[in-house]
Amino acid sequence: MSHDRYKEAGVDIDAGNSLIKRIGPFAAATSRPEVLGGLGGFGSMWKIPAGRFEDLVLVSGTDGVGTKLKIAQAAGVHDTIGIDLVAMCVNDVVCAGAEPFFFLDYYACGRLDVDVAADVVKGIADGCTQAGCSLVGGETAEMPGVYADDVYDLAGFCVGGVERADILDGSQVRRGMKLLGLASTGIHSNGFSLVRKVVLEEHGLSMSDPMPGCDGTVAETLLTPTRIYVLPVLRALREFDVGAVCHITGGGLVENLPRVLPKGAVARIERGSWDIPPVFRSIQELGGITDGEMVRTFNHGVGMVMAVDAEQASDVLELMGAMGAPGTVIGEIVADDGDPRTEFV
Repeated sequence: MSHDRYKEAGVDIDAGNSLIKRIGPFAAATSRPEVLGGLGGFGSMWKIPAGRFEDLVLVSGTDGVGTKLKIAQAAGVHDTIGIDLVAMCVNDVVCAGAEPFFFLDYYACGRLDVDVAADVVKGIADGCTQAGCSLVGGETAEMPGVYADDVYDLAGFCVGGVERADILDGSQVRRGMKLLGLASTGIHSNGFSLVRKVVLEEHGLSMSDPMPGCDGTVAETLLTPTRIYVLPVLRALREFDVGAVCHITGGGLVENLPRVLPKGAVARIERGSWDIPPVFRSIQELGGITDGEMVRTFNHGVGMVMAVDAEQASDVLELMGAMGAPGTVIGEIVADDGDPRTEFV
């Protein structure tokens, strides 16, 4: 089949080649010395630096950005959603104590718009820069009949590593450790099905309308990129006694914290101990949502939690703030004989 017939069927090979040329500089800007080769091969290569690791354990993570994609596409803003994609993967990987090494993306669409795709990949490269990892490759798939012409989907995949002796597995958590809540930039990338239902469907707000109770428009408020916590957290792991790191995503503080705690540990959270961004108040009031559902559905202003030695808590917070991830003490670890859980007081 000729290229012209294939194009008639909905797939433009020339557009795909044009995209590769456009995104090459974005990927190159994220390169680390461990990267071998560039874009265009059938596989991406990353060498383990000699002498740096004694017993390296690879840690991987994959994710998407959910229906936040619908907001980006409705607003016509595509250059930050890639940051969200990277954040959702690297913020997970660092919870094991791992440094993200490299990242790959998967971009699927009904019809390839090179300008839109290039903006998305630029955001991915920006996210990789923030996380200190390399964008080493990916895949672009044009699938007419599966997606509408103006629709695209995203997925990402990250690989990192940690010394076996430094893995965060819950065993380092002990009673009396302080829980530090690192501030989120807003909704991040979870709960958008509820956000869209409340803001767009029930109240009929458009992307250009002011977001009630917030400083920006609906689009500006909802598309604020997910904060990437990797570099400050990695430094804290090197310099302080950190027992656990937890990325607060779907399920909120209620369901995520127990995942990093050992049996018998309780994360006791003090209500009102952190600032809740206006966007959450807005969504709660617009939707008539209970406090319990808010804290279980959204990060509610806390994007990452760290369990740290009580005597070092203030020093860790000072470092986090200086590195762009401000936070506050939101609770502590207490003990009982049951399964790990989150408790609000």
